[in-house]
Amino acid sequence: MTIINFTPNVSPLRHDRGGISLASLPSTTCIPQSTRCRSLSQSQSQSSSIRSRLSALCLSSLHVADMDDGAGTSLFPLHRCKTLHLVRHAQGIHNVEGDQNYKAYLSPEYLDAHLTPLGWQQVDNLRKHVHTCGLSKRIDLVITSPLLRTLQTSVGVFGGEGYTDSMDVLPLMVANAGNSGRAAISSISSPPVMAVELCREHLGVHPCDKRRNISDYQFLFPAVDFSLIENDEDVLWKADIRETKEEVAARGLQFLKWLWTRKEKEIAIVTHSGFLFHTLSLFGNDCQPLIKKEICKHFANCELRSMVIVDRSMTGSVDTTTNYPGKIPSGLDLPSDIADKKKLEKEEPHSSGFA
Repeated sequence: MTIINFTPNVSPLRHDRGGISLASLPSTTCIPQSTRCRSLSQSQSQSSSIRSRLSALCLSSLHVADMDDGAGTSLFPLHRCKTLHLVRHAQGIHNVEGDQNYKAYLSPEYLDAHLTPLGWQQVDNLRKHVHTCGLSKRIDLVITSPLLRTLQTSVGVFGGEGYTDSMDVLPLMVANAGNSGRAAISSISSPPVMAVELCREHLGVHPCDKRRNISDYQFLFPAVDFSLIENDEDVLWKADIRETKEEVAARGLQFLKWLWTRKEKEIAIVTHSGFLFHTLSLFGNDCQPLIKKEICKHFANCELRSMVIVDRSMTGSVDTTTNYPGKIPSGLDLPSDIADKKKLEKEEPHSSGFA
């Protein structure tokens, strides 16, 4: 039983978008972080980082030769893994009408849609969950899509408590940002929040997926880091061209590859239904079908799903913080099996002669 994943109790209205499935598995492997993953060395402290409890031993459909009990088991160095806590934004105003009528997504009324009152309830519920399970203390970085609904969800779930104007720090969100009716949200005791264009929703045509100018967001979300976004205006969204599903998936892979350039090991990513579905559908083709389904099924509004990604091609250069080289101080330590092999090699020439 997974103890981190979260599916909201408040019933969300959502629109399911079509899928893509490729036969080949990318060099980054994505695995649900649940009971299928066990750390080889577990900490007894509940407050210790999930990295020390996380899976260096993960199940997939790869088989260990000549080991029936090991079938389906794969072993990866822990420092070649990252933990991703994937979150779809809470309910936006576009979801309500769009669930009933797909053409509503074409309405200019929903430009850069903000959260509904129900969406903010979903945010509150997920916030309570991440604090209850201790996840809020373990996250190194929050990455968010730079749209209003994802920014609101990110700071609402992972932001600090009790902001007042007398504080000598910038808030993550000013009061009533995006007609939220919410108080300002503190950046104190919060992981850093960074906006990244690569994890945006399906680009083009739908006004709800067009962002505002970054300068507008910087006023509403002063402590969010927008430094990786090059253009103030939205130059990626086109009114008459919609990204294909394949293009969304390719952008998702580019995003995952970029994550390996980051030093953070445990990252929350607040993004969108279409982006998550098309990206995750590339993974799990070598897994048992139920695991494949667990990886790539559609996200509900404000659902959190924890995954482990594995760098199988050494894309990133990450030093281990837990491995220890041994032989300190140095000394003789020839293992017995190596000694046996050397002994056999010495005896073989004498036993293979002719009579």
